[in-house]
Amino acid sequence: MKRIISILIRFVPRKYLQHFSGVGLKVLGFFYSGNNVTCPICNHHYRSFLPYGRINPRPNALCPHCQSLERHRLIWLFLQEKTNFFSISLNVLHIAPEACFIKRFEVQHGEGYITADLESPLAKVKMDIHEMPFEDNHFDVVLCNHVLEHVADDIKAMREIHRVLKPGGWALMQVPFFSPVPGTTFEDNTITDSKERERLFGQDDHVRKYGKDYPLRINKSGLKAEANAFAAEVPTEQALRNGIERKELLYLGWKE
Repeated sequence: MKRIISILIRFVPRKYLQHFSGVGLKVLGFFYSGNNVTCPICNHHYRSFLPYGRINPRPNALCPHCQSLERHRLIWLFLQEKTNFFSISLNVLHIAPEACFIKRFEVQHGEGYITADLESPLAKVKMDIHEMPFEDNHFDVVLCNHVLEHVADDIKAMREIHRVLKPGGWALMQVPFFSPVPGTTFEDNTITDSKERERLFGQDDHVRKYGKDYPLRINKSGLKAEANAFAAEVPTEQALRNGIERKELLYLGWKE
């Protein structure tokens, strides 16, 4: 199973996986029936989540029903417990929207919830994150998870996020970190060999390897960075049951 998933992730374009993987994963879920883990997003129970990853798939990672990963389940708990995201209607921009969230966020925020991406078939608005087609000071929240490692100019993209946020608004901007995490973010657009890019950046479609200076890059965009340790507050037993990583930090950018 790990090998099959690894091959699919590495060689099938993401837009096709987004279109067709849902039904297949739900079928696989029947073979993982049990009650050891629970996805807090869709409330389905399994003996374990599916493995997921490009080279060495992580065990207990992917929910067969809603396709959530560890970071999605952590974000869901954070939004529930630490924000007003599920208590009032907000104007929300969701960049590169994840399937596990879309319908649930639409129910909460209605027409105020906008999904956008350059390629994703799940997005309502086709856009370049470097030049967003939205007015200044419009959104209360921007969700931008595992996107910035793919874009040509992450600082410019975050400046656009700053522009479209209302004063007092915030963005959640997760990026991957690969061990060993460098002190300074590394990027080199002269490297074109796919295997070398995968070795250096973690994936061949990444354009940089983020370092410990990521909060400084957020600050450079005009947003005020926050490295939030909410995951460490989740009880160990709940973290195991929900399949989340208690060491993961949530990176927010606030518009003052």
